[in-house]
Amino acid sequence: MNPRGVSGINESVPTAWLQLTLKAPSAALDAISNFLIERGSPGVVIKKNEVQAFFARPARTAFLKRDVQRFLRAIRGIYPGVGEEGLHWTLLQEKNWQNSWRRFFQPQRVGKSLWISPPWVTPPELTERQVITIEPGMAFGTGTHPTTRTCLEFLEEVVVSLKPANPTVLDVGTGSGILAIAVAKMGASRVLALDNDPIALKAARANIRLNRAQQNVKLSRVALNHVRGSFEVVVANLTAETIVGLAQALGQKASDHGYLILSGILKPKAKEVLRRFAPKPFELVRERSHKEWTTLLLKKRG
Repeated sequence: MNPRGVSGINESVPTAWLQLTLKAPSAALDAISNFLIERGSPGVVIKKNEVQAFFARPARTAFLKRDVQRFLRAIRGIYPGVGEEGLHWTLLQEKNWQNSWRRFFQPQRVGKSLWISPPWVTPPELTERQVITIEPGMAFGTGTHPTTRTCLEFLEEVVVSLKPANPTVLDVGTGSGILAIAVAKMGASRVLALDNDPIALKAARANIRLNRAQQNVKLSRVALNHVRGSFEVVVANLTAETIVGLAQALGQKASDHGYLILSGILKPKAKEVLRRFAPKPFELVRERSHKEWTTLLLKKRG
């Protein structure tokens, strides 16, 4: 196992495991590995021009396979041909890895005020940071991926700028629920977290309970265009293609002078996304890139 490529799984022992073997150019291996870890793989092995990832077999495997295919299509503009050949799913016999991966999943500081931790680690008694406890599972968002971390950093900046008011927040594609939970702990008065993946909804619901955030975070599978009202902060950590498709609805859900945080965008797609929002009705406040990923912080003109 590669220690930088190990995440966690739920406490229940799975009945089966899925192994994904994927051929890819060496330049793409880190991007693919990061995605697979965030999608819930407890182990990623990187070899020459190949990634092997292992998943506790979900009840609805089709969602996992769909998400992997979508991601590979999204990065082909940077890494031509990636995923078109040499992709294999294999069903493995049951194996208990409960004690093998935990030592690799460590708490981490994010931004100026957050501490992201798995539930089996006790946070420092004297920490002044907000503790976000995330059970690594089958939904995107453990805090290790650059897009998740940058969203958390931008959310922190925006909430500080809006104080003393406690903003309303819409989290589109909540995944594990990490962004919704974090912004609730930062002081948001109301958070609506949306997702249409049953696996993500289950994981988010468990994490919301784990963080005792039920009072401020409402979880829903309603479509974005059916959401009523507007929000002072809208965050969408999706893909460039999905964001472009939802551009009108995302823009409408941000209130006047409200903020829009867009992430999951590969660098070559950033300008295309930005053209859908700025210079009208949004202005670009900040753009932050890490490796091949870009996150945009926008503010809606009044």
